[in-house]
Amino acid sequence: MTADNPEVPLRGSVDLSQFVKKDEPAAPAEQATAGGQQSAPPVIQVTEQSLQELAQSSAQVPVVIVFLSSASPASKELVERMQRLMARYNGAFVLASCDIDTQMSVAGAFQVQAVPTVMALIAARPAPLFQGNAEDEQIIGVLDQVLEIARQNGVTGTVGGAPQQPQGEPEPPPLPPLHQEAYDAIEREDYVAAIDAYDRALRENPKDADARAGRAQVALMERSRLADVDAVRGAAADAPHDVEAQMAVADLDVMGGQVEDAFARLIDVVRASAGPEREQVRVRLVELFDVVGTDDARVVKARQALAAALF
Repeated sequence: MTADNPEVPLRGSVDLSQFVKKDEPAAPAEQATAGGQQSAPPVIQVTEQSLQELAQSSAQVPVVIVFLSSASPASKELVERMQRLMARYNGAFVLASCDIDTQMSVAGAFQVQAVPTVMALIAARPAPLFQGNAEDEQIIGVLDQVLEIARQNGVTGTVGGAPQQPQGEPEPPPLPPLHQEAYDAIEREDYVAAIDAYDRALRENPKDADARAGRAQVALMERSRLADVDAVRGAAADAPHDVEAQMAVADLDVMGGQVEDAFARLIDVVRASAGPEREQVRVRLVELFDVVGTDDARVVKARQALAAALF
């Protein structure tokens, strides 16, 4: 399973925003220091009971959750490395772990399918990060991206501290009107309205890359929001030549961070299909490329494979 970090939508398969009480902000646990040096962050154990507090805390400080198994030494080793690496961020994260063997309901809610799996929780919204034991440099790159996403969503606090106040950093420019309309629709989970706003933005400017990527992400969320994972995967296994079934599984794979699996599946379908069905799959692949990020190495590789499959 790949350990690379996909650029995925912030909104995933589970919405915990109902736990965030704006009038009662949660204060994350203090992080111990010694001699002025930041110590390794403590690891909070995720249970059904503690999840509510973590979701509320994520409105101030991003939470990174490692889903592991007590029977997997690799999972435990990853948590230890994550502790060491996150110490360098001086309390910018809360680190948590969830044992899928004892917390099956939590793992199911997050649609965890393998261990170790790492996810972020930002403003009570989950974002899949990676599966497997990534290298330290890869993890640092992922954490840097999580902090940037958190900043864009107004989550700028520190463990045991007040929100960070960047010095001399200008306020980001306002979004274009149709982008703001799409963002507002996403906030109220009206994905159809968000897609319509992005479509209008693209009609005004067909080269608007942000609108194209935003539309692809929202369309993925809309297609996957009510999906029954077991039923979708079962249908695809029973009907390997069913284009719709294979595309549905690819959507779930991208949502779960299994980007390479999704691309390989659809490229195989392109090779085996023809006519309108082939074009339908090609279009879906291009949309998923926009979701992951056109500069992502996996997208570059998949584009080459798609071109070979088509010609």
